[in-house]
Amino acid sequence: MTRSPSAATSNDSAIAEFLTRMEQVRGVSPNTARNYRQALIEFKTTVPGKSWWDLKPADFKSYLYGLARGKLGPSTIRLRFAALRTFYKQALREGKIKSNPVAGLALPKLSRRLPLFLNQEQIEALLDAPKKMWLEEEKRVARGAKKDRRNSQNWQVLRDVAWLELFYTAGLRLSELVGLKRDDLNLAQGIVRIMGKGRKERLCPLGQPAVEALRAYLNECPFEGKAVFLSAQGKQLNGRTIQLALKRYLSAAGLDPKLTPHKLRHTFATHLLDHGADLRSVQELLGHSQLTTTQIYTSVSVERLKRVYDRAHPRA
Repeated sequence: MTRSPSAATSNDSAIAEFLTRMEQVRGVSPNTARNYRQALIEFKTTVPGKSWWDLKPADFKSYLYGLARGKLGPSTIRLRFAALRTFYKQALREGKIKSNPVAGLALPKLSRRLPLFLNQEQIEALLDAPKKMWLEEEKRVARGAKKDRRNSQNWQVLRDVAWLELFYTAGLRLSELVGLKRDDLNLAQGIVRIMGKGRKERLCPLGQPAVEALRAYLNECPFEGKAVFLSAQGKQLNGRTIQLALKRYLSAAGLDPKLTPHKLRHTFATHLLDHGADLRSVQELLGHSQLTTTQIYTSVSVERLKRVYDRAHPRA
């Protein structure tokens, strides 16, 4: 029985070896490894029967044109080719190929969109949302309504207040928040140790509200475990649960429920720059390896200053 291209490529030894190296040596996250695998398998189905090491630039140009004809956006196309470029860079280092067939391929340019962020009033409303919802829920129950199991325990409300505070006060990625361990917290000194992309470690200071929120949650949490944020079953809270809870809190605060956890990271960076933090410090706090990644936030702050100037200055 012949296997379908997708079945064949899913057991591709070159992909498996590459992913093992990326995870064990380069320290990429499981999420990144999964995206790499999916992108590589998808491409390989377009060149059935050909070896990875015999492919030519023309094969990749043809694939690129096919993606563009399929009306995929520039960011989606670039993500697919990021996996291919990383795959072939590794192959080149290991001497499996003499030249990288993906190098120099012109990819569609990304439009430079400024990151969205919440203003101070909006972030305060969001941080207050879990307790506000809890009080409203208690009033409903007092009137005879059935209790909502999603936040039926006070410690769960304290937990959600704590992770919201951490998102904003430390500028964490969702994966960093989910992976946080209790040993990473030093509440006495107000510091959290973050394991970021590529297993790069950084230290982030915590504001007093975040320290107090974490203490309140940990004192009330009925479970012991390595992870900081636990579910109602005492297991590590997953990212999807946090995303869904954030949507509820955004709606309760009168904000767009489509805003993602990453927008809280944007808010963190923008507010720091607005209040005088230097770019290098913000780079360190965000865990960006390149300063150019952080520089987009300066555009946000400058645009905001321009709006303030236009509204306030008599000669604007």
